[in-house]
Amino acid sequence: MILLNLFLFLLFLAILLKCTNYAIKYSSVLAKIFFMPEFLISFFLIAFISILPETMISIVSAIQGNPELGLGTLLGSNVTDLTLVLGIATLFAVKKIKINSKILKNNLFYVLLLLFPILLGIDGKFSRIDGLILILVGTLFLVKIYADNSKVYKTNKHSKREPFTKPLLLLLLSLGIILLSAFYTVKFAVNFANDIKLPIVLIGITIIAIGTCLPELIFSLKAIRKHHGELALGDIMGTVVIDSTIILGVIALISPFSYNLNNIYITGSALVLSGILVTRFMKTDKVLSKIEGLLLILFYIIFILIEFFVNTKL
Repeated sequence: MILLNLFLFLLFLAILLKCTNYAIKYSSVLAKIFFMPEFLISFFLIAFISILPETMISIVSAIQGNPELGLGTLLGSNVTDLTLVLGIATLFAVKKIKINSKILKNNLFYVLLLLFPILLGIDGKFSRIDGLILILVGTLFLVKIYADNSKVYKTNKHSKREPFTKPLLLLLLSLGIILLSAFYTVKFAVNFANDIKLPIVLIGITIIAIGTCLPELIFSLKAIRKHHGELALGDIMGTVVIDSTIILGVIALISPFSYNLNNIYITGSALVLSGILVTRFMKTDKVLSKIEGLLLILFYIIFILIEFFVNTKL
C-alpha cells in the first residue's frame, strides 16, 4: 500500500502540473479579451477555484466534529501560500517580481484583515456571529480590490473584442481537472503519511496544507516562468484573503466550533506575521527579490519546526 499511495500521489501531481499550464494560458487570453489586468483575473477567478480543496477538507472536518484539523489546514495553507509558495515563485522568477497592483495601497487593511481570525477566535471558539463578520469583512475587501482596479477597464478599452466562450470553457475545464487532481493528490499524500506513521495533527498542518496549496504553487511557478507575475501574486493574495475570512466564516455558519487555543496562538500569529513580511517586501522598490523569497521560505521552515515541537510535546 505504501508504494501504491506514493505512485498515485505522483500521478495526480503530474496531471495537476499539466492542466495548470493550460489554466495559465486561457487566463491570459481572457485577460486580454476583456482588457482586464491579469491581477483581477487571478485574484477573483483562479483564487476562488484553487481554494476548493482546503474548503472541502475544512467543512467536512467541522461537520464530523474534528474542527481543529480543518482550522489547522485552513490557516496552515495560508501561511504556506504567503511564505513557501510565494518564496519559491520568487526564486524561480527570471528577475525580480514587479508589483504593479493597487493592492499596495491596501497593505495595512490587508494585515488587519488577517488579524480578524485571531481577534474573533481568541476565546477558543467561532460562533455564527463571528462567521457573519468574517464573511462581511472578506466581501468588503474583495469589493474594494475590484473598485480600485476598475478604472483600468476604461483606460484600456479597444474597439474590437474577440469571442470569449471557447477560452472560458477551456479555462473552467482546466481548473476543474486541477481541482480534482489536487483533491486526489492530497488524499494519497495523506494515505502515504499514515502508512509511515506521521501524527495526524501534523498531517493537517504540513501534508494537507502543502497539498491544498499545490494549485497555487504550480500555477505561480508556471506564471512566473511565462512572465505573468501578476497572475502568481493575485492567485496567492486572493487565496489567503478568501480562506482567512469568507471560507472560515462559512464553516462557522455551518457548524460553530471550539478548538485548542494553540491553533490560534501559533498558526494564527504566523499568518499575521507572514502577511506583514509580504506586504513589507512588496513596498520595497515595488518588487519581490530573491533574497526576500529566501527569507519567506526561512520563515516557513521556522514555523514548521515550532509546530512540530509544540505538537510533539502535547
